[in-house]
Amino acid sequence: MARLLSSMVLRAMTSSSNSTKVAFGSSYLKQMKYSTRGSADSGVNADLPTNGFASSGTYPTRITSDPDTHEDFQPTNKNTGISILDIVQQDVKENPVMIYMKGLPDAPRCGFSALAVKVLQQYGVPIRARDILGDLKLKESVKAYTNWPTFPQVFIKGEFVGGSDIVLNMHQKGELKDLLADITHNGNQGRE
Repeated sequence: MARLLSSMVLRAMTSSSNSTKVAFGSSYLKQMKYSTRGSADSGVNADLPTNGFASSGTYPTRITSDPDTHEDFQPTNKNTGISILDIVQQDVKENPVMIYMKGLPDAPRCGFSALAVKVLQQYGVPIRARDILGDLKLKESVKAYTNWPTFPQVFIKGEFVGGSDIVLNMHQKGELKDLLADITHNGNQGRE
């Protein structure tokens, strides 16, 4: 099925017709149009650079928004007055052990994130986490906050500790045990 679909797309894109075409009939994204040449009625700018593909004369696919999509599925812009950087600062301040990772502690989606969680779980402290894979703005805000390019990023008692390699190294040296000693199971610092 996939081979048939890709063959149809390839054939349609390499066609030498000068007219605008709609791929695979009206049921397939009515607004997805492309042109094999920069004709005036095609909606594709004839002045676009060919990027070294002058012999084929094709231009990139142009997809417009789908007017048939219900407003419930349209992207929304929720303005709560708090920035993502503020959320990162609040997370770090309010949670004794905070980790920004790929996935979640119960289902890590990266070996390094899984390692950091496994090491922290050895101490029985509550771990709060946020999945950075689902939110590019969160990912970029955390990177800007720490000036650290990789994930996971572990914070303990409001201080940035580092990634999984640093957490593992601290665990092996016994430094992590001392740092986590006064964090109780309910997430508060100090004694219960």
